[in-house]
Amino acid sequence: MCEMDGMKDASNHLIALMKGDSEGINAIYHQNFPKVKNFILKNGGSAQDAEDVFQKALLQLAVRYKKEKFTIETSFDYFLFTVCKNLWRREINRSKPRVYYAPTQEPGDETYDQALALLEQKRWELFSDCFDQMTGNCRKVLKLYFSKVPYSEIMKKMNYSSETVARQRVFKCKARLKEIIRKDPRYNSLID
Repeated sequence: MCEMDGMKDASNHLIALMKGDSEGINAIYHQNFPKVKNFILKNGGSAQDAEDVFQKALLQLAVRYKKEKFTIETSFDYFLFTVCKNLWRREINRSKPRVYYAPTQEPGDETYDQALALLEQKRWELFSDCFDQMTGNCRKVLKLYFSKVPYSEIMKKMNYSSETVARQRVFKCKARLKEIIRKDPRYNSLID
């Protein structure tokens, strides 16, 4: 599928979500839910957790698309999976026991969740756009690093002479990526 077809496909999926088109939503569900369920089951969740996360992701995408017609530069499937992963990670972090010095209250309503999800999506889009500006070599190195591949493996896969060279290359590529992100006009509006 060419890039234009992928963008058209993503747009059609977003429109189906926004309009509540049951046939379109069923197609999204059958194409994407098994992968999301597998991810959540492998990361400490249940089938019910996967259902909840998937439904929340679909709802958030529909709400966001109603508010601002955005385009998805990657495939819809990849974008939806990323939204689900972010929601699940946030859920895991929320359920971890924490010790607070002073009692705090977090808003528990859907508006707060949707606002956080929107912020995460916009941050992911910024990261993805900036990552695409990196050289091919840096993208390969950082993909390995972000996938938690050991430096010894990065050294072998990239034909570096030592693990030290691999570490230096990862450090330089991360620094370059940070620099690109900080120069992007969207950066200041997306930091905490």
